[in-house]
Amino acid sequence: MRRELFTPDHEAFRQLVRDFVAKEVVPHYTEWEHTGRLPRELFEQLGSLGVLGISLPEAYGGAGLHDYRYNVVLQEEAARALVTLGTVRTQLDVVLPYFLAYADEGQRERWFPGLAAGRLLTAVAMTEPGTGSDLAGIRTTAVREGDAYVLNGAKTFITGGLLADLVIVVARTSTDPDNRRAGLTLLVVEDGMPGFARGRVLDKMGIKVQDTVELSFDDVRVPVANRLGEEGAAFGYLGHNLPQERMTVAVGSVAQAKAALDTTLEYVKERQVFGTPVASFQNTKFELAAVAAEIEAAQMMLDRAVRELVDGELSGADAAKVKLFCTEMQARAVDRCLQLFGGYGYILEYPIARLYADARITRIYAGTSEVMKVIIAKSLGL
Repeated sequence: MRRELFTPDHEAFRQLVRDFVAKEVVPHYTEWEHTGRLPRELFEQLGSLGVLGISLPEAYGGAGLHDYRYNVVLQEEAARALVTLGTVRTQLDVVLPYFLAYADEGQRERWFPGLAAGRLLTAVAMTEPGTGSDLAGIRTTAVREGDAYVLNGAKTFITGGLLADLVIVVARTSTDPDNRRAGLTLLVVEDGMPGFARGRVLDKMGIKVQDTVELSFDDVRVPVANRLGEEGAAFGYLGHNLPQERMTVAVGSVAQAKAALDTTLEYVKERQVFGTPVASFQNTKFELAAVAAEIEAAQMMLDRAVRELVDGELSGADAAKVKLFCTEMQARAVDRCLQLFGGYGYILEYPIARLYADARITRIYAGTSEVMKVIIAKSLGL
């Protein structure tokens, strides 16, 4: 079906990204998977192309374009090449919006040029060992002492935390027994601050190039000048950005499902079983026809939601519906595609195996499928 989401400017950007991924990412991707991270040099290359600064103000080296569709193009082109740019996506889609929305002028002058150029890498630290989607249960504390906060606690499952120069930490600065959501604050911890330590790099089943680490904070003195927004208002800030974060996962899910379909179509046309191509069997045709139909439905739903996000009209409940539908579709699609590879689908030299492993997390992070259902149910008055 015809997509009407993008303008000629987006398509020109798509060609730029497609060429860059083919030349600078695909040849090195296997090596990066083994090392478990994207190199800092990749961020600097993307910064020099203007990719990292699209939404940043022109005064700081950006383009000043507040248009999420450029982020969509970046994800789609990575998936098309059978790679992921996990920590790049996290910086642009999840972390950067907090800086754009809540950084004061002094913070913008300090950090925005480095963010646009790819010299400063970021992460956001919400999840704790005992706290997943229940952000109101955060136990990391920050006690104000003069012109600084003394930060103590631990975070886990932090994407990009290994190389991050700036980590936005969600900490509790006060407690209200009548309102668990009150008293949370965003503090920017900088690399090298005494008491800030990176723990073990977590060994995941998928998205190997996206480093995921544990972080600890032991009496870290964070200047008040590093606070984003108002003290105690972080829960509202987090909720404001969650629809885009969930859309980001949905965008990747649909793009990677399409990549799975494309690589499977190529495989079944070439692979022969009992002297005939796998593509010639009715089961193959029916399975891939069903997958193609599901992907198409998800794409249309997603494009409508992206348009609403760009227009500032996407509700939290609708974002939850999109994430739920697209990630569950991805799981079904990739699994059915892998089955058509037979035993080869279980071998990592075939991209379908990586797509299968990478897909499992999408129903968990940015809110599990179960949490999405709770949000949708509330919107129904249940």
